[in-house]
Amino acid sequence: MTGERDLDALLKQMKPQMQPGTFVFCTIAADARIPAALNPLLTFREQEGTTLVVLREEAEAAGFDHAFPSCLITLTVHSALDAVGFLAAITARLAAAGISVNAVSAFHHDHLFVPHDRADEAMVLLQNMSGPN
Repeated sequence: MTGERDLDALLKQMKPQMQPGTFVFCTIAADARIPAALNPLLTFREQEGTTLVVLREEAEAAGFDHAFPSCLITLTVHSALDAVGFLAAITARLAAAGISVNAVSAFHHDHLFVPHDRADEAMVLLQNMSGPN
């Protein structure tokens, strides 16, 4: 199935869903193995180290320092990886409300990590941008 590219359709059909749990960002050395006790939702290797996005409980149980306690909002529309302007429109709207966002585009959907204490507000803003559910 091909992802949607039309910006109007993407916005109308995005149907944001809040995922359970509080996620945090951790880092380990670039050449370190991911501890078996962790089940990262996301890993990203950078020159300075590997970023792990995990549930806060997992990070704390493993004794990891962490940052940015966040909620994960999935935009359930199947967006094309080459769609233009979708995340720009969303992040601009959240920025206008003073809500930071770390966006991740995966094969089928876009995902937003927003501050835990602003997640409900972010959901309302996203739902208002979207069409009736």
